[in-house]
Amino acid sequence: MSIPERKTVPGGDEISIVPMSEHDLLEVVEIEEQSGLSRWGWAAYYAELQGGNRDLMLVAKLAHVRGLDHQIAGYIVARDTAGELHINNVAVRDQYRRRGYGLVLLGRVIDEGRRRGVTAAFLEVRSGNSAAQELYRRCGFRPIATRSNYYSDPAEDAVVMTLEVQ
Repeated sequence: MSIPERKTVPGGDEISIVPMSEHDLLEVVEIEEQSGLSRWGWAAYYAELQGGNRDLMLVAKLAHVRGLDHQIAGYIVARDTAGELHINNVAVRDQYRRRGYGLVLLGRVIDEGRRRGVTAAFLEVRSGNSAAQELYRRCGFRPIATRSNYYSDPAEDAVVMTLEVQ
């Protein structure tokens, strides 16, 4: 996992999928805030990087960053717990959405889970976030439950989705 994986997303952009580092956290938190995810913040990501799941924390770095005030297009954070992969956060900057970044990040973290021997992957997604649900379906996830009032600010149900990992 230490070797960056270079990919070309469907829109033609070249990116590298690399492990998240402490140096990425300001941009990660910026993307988190812009995406409306439940807030983790810098300290939570930093603490997660100190644990055994750091290989499941990835960023999509742009290959060509001239004239941009950022280098990271998106990120994913997951945990391997008791043989299951729990995907905690996936976020892509607005201007890179619907261009394949989320798909590449999800595929890479699922591959890492498979390498670790996980049998299933789980995630929660806002019930009103149809774009994210469609992305997850494209990766093979299927809805299995609803969690009432799981999210706050604004209050919203969560759809629990799962994927068998083989």
